[in-house]
Order: sequence, then C-alpha cells, then structure tokens
Amino acid sequence: MDRAQLLLVGLPLFLLCSDLFSLFTSSPPPPKPSHHHHHHHQQPHPVVDPVAPFPSHSERLTSNIGDVGYGNTVNINFCSSCSYKGTAVTLKNMLEIAFPGVEVILANYPPPLPKRLLSKVVPVVQIGVVGVVVAGEQIFPMLGFVAPPPWYFNLRANRFGTIATTWLLGNALQSFLQSSGAFEVYFNGNLVFSKLKEGRFPGEIELKDLITRRMANSKLVSSASELGL
Repeated sequence: MDRAQLLLVGLPLFLLCSDLFSLFTSSPPPPKPSHHHHHHHQQPHPVVDPVAPFPSHSERLTSNIGDVGYGNTVNINFCSSCSYKGTAVTLKNMLEIAFPGVEVILANYPPPLPKRLLSKVVPVVQIGVVGVVVAGEQIFPMLGFVAPPPWYFNLRANRFGTIATTWLLGNALQSFLQSSGAFEVYFNGNLVFSKLKEGRFPGEIELKDLITRRMANSKLVSSASELGL
C-alpha cells in the first residue's frame, strides 16, 4: 500500500485504540456528602505569618458563621458532549455567590453502558469499511472468496466518497451514542433536580430555592440529632 492508503488505515486504528483506552478507564465515583474534615483537607494550606498570633478555636468557628453553605457539597453532573458545560458553570457561580462556603463540583454524566459499548463498535465498522475499500482485493482472498462480491466494485468506483460518507455518518452516530442528555444536581449526595426526569434545565431561582430547602432540612436534622431527638 502507498502512503495515502497507510494514512487512511492507520488514522482510524489510532482513534480506535484511544477509544478503547477511554472505555476501560474508571468513571468518576458517585457524589458523596462531604464532611467538615474532608472539606478542610481540600483547601490549600494558607501562608502563616510567624509573627502573627494563631487564631483560637472560637475565632475559627466565628469566621465560618457567615458561610451559610459551609460543609455542604453540590454536585452538578452533566453531559459534557452535549455542550451543557456553559450552563453548569453559570449555575456553579450562582450557587457559590448565594451560599458562601458551599463546594460545587462539576463532573461528566456518562451515558448507559450499552450505549457506551455501541459507541466503541462504530470505529471498528468504520475501519472495516475503509480497509475493504482500500485493500479489498487482498482481503477477500484471505477470507476465502474467489473474487470480491459485486457490491465491492460499487464502493471501489467511488472510493473517496465512500470513505468520507462512512467517516461522517460514523462520527455522527458515535456522538449520539456518547451523549446522555443529563443535567443532574445533587445536594450532599441526594438528588435535587434531574433533567432526565423533568426534560428541562433548572432555573437559577428554582435551583436556589431547592438548595435552600434542602439546606434548612439538613440543619434541622443535625440539630435534632445533637439534642438526641
């Protein structure tokens, strides 16, 4: 095969290997409620002035009173291949302003496993079509065919058109299979809003009210547990 044929076969093989590698990489763990000690562990270490006195425990507690979201975590899991990142970043900024101290985490929401597996089959089919079009006269004899079938000559007559069509349609199908259409919001690990169920995005005021109610309920439960009720 000449250089053009090697390029047409080698590029899809490279993309297939990268897709297989991404398939077997572990997906992000489900959101879990964060605790106070875990929250402090994620914060960068401040630069301490050796001359200034260390703040007391009561002073540290007082400094966190104004942070109404302190100790709480909001996870926004969205479909990254659906161009939802802009909406997720907007809601993240809104929540951080409305609830100072809250930790907002953005993550990708992958599609179901069958769709992910099917999306990995598409590059294999693309490579197979490209290989047949480029080197079908050598491939069919190795498969036991005396002569290539008639449809091969139809594909061979418009070789570059067949390759381009296969590549474009395959990429469109793969993009569809990799999209989940999800925009799920969790508060301390509990689902607050689901685009998969509602069929729409949450409004800023709506999401703020949902988080406010969940935060108030969380504080009531915490107070009741401290009182032994």
